[in-house]
Amino acid sequence: MKEMICIICPRGCHLTISEDLKVSGNFCPRGEKYAISELTNPVRTLTSFVKTNSKNHPTCSVKTNNPVPKKMVLDVKKEIDKIIINTPINIGDVIIKNVLGLGVDIVATSKIKE
Repeated sequence: MKEMICIICPRGCHLTISEDLKVSGNFCPRGEKYAISELTNPVRTLTSFVKTNSKNHPTCSVKTNNPVPKKMVLDVKKEIDKIIINTPINIGDVIIKNVLGLGVDIVATSKIKE
């Protein structure tokens, strides 16, 4: 048996998951889907900063456009830390395409004009 708290909505259901992935304690079907996903293939959306060549804005906020496997988050962060981007930057600009071959892009979440 595994226990966890669902974070999909503010309700915070206390979930119990059996060895055969039967979920109880969930108020809605999203809790069951969340619990099974967390046990079989946990994923996270990564938010971070990338360095820029701007003197006034030395960093630009970025995020993954889709969740990445939890076990790959630190590796993706290392890739982000390796680069320096040129300004101008617009929200949604792809900073790293297909990072680590995961099919996930790193995109800008800030606009920097200079």
